[in-house]
Amino acid sequence: MNVRKAIKQDSGKLLELIGHKAEFDRSMKGFDGEISTTKEKIERTLFGEYPFAHALLLEVDGEVQGFALFHYRYSSFRGEPSIWLDDLLVVGKHRSKGYGAELMHALKTVAQKSLTSHISWTASPHNTKAHEFYKKLGAEVERMDGQRPYFRWAMYG
Repeated sequence: MNVRKAIKQDSGKLLELIGHKAEFDRSMKGFDGEISTTKEKIERTLFGEYPFAHALLLEVDGEVQGFALFHYRYSSFRGEPSIWLDDLLVVGKHRSKGYGAELMHALKTVAQKSLTSHISWTASPHNTKAHEFYKKLGAEVERMDGQRPYFRWAMYG
């Protein structure tokens, strides 16, 4: 098992993983739209002159089996950057093997190296297994939007 930063040549794999994430989110009633991104959009927006987001890839036996897609945010009031985790997915048969935790800990390392104050994200109200997973990592529910939890994982040193 290995976690690494995605590179431009991974754009097609990222598109495939985003498709898997959309299917999973539909099953959790967290997404009901269609994907409009393309390999070319991913190449331009993640690996172009101005990267708007970043991705970590999880490899098992040399094959990509999961990802974390994130971007930086900045609070002018606190004068601190943070990370917004947009997508986290481990492909079906590889779930519940600790790989999601590996991805999250790799993201935490990125957060600490870049001196961000915290990582934030949301999860489907129906994905209670994920809620427990995030709490076990040390994340807290920062707020609720109806039944939808918003998580915050504080970074220390």
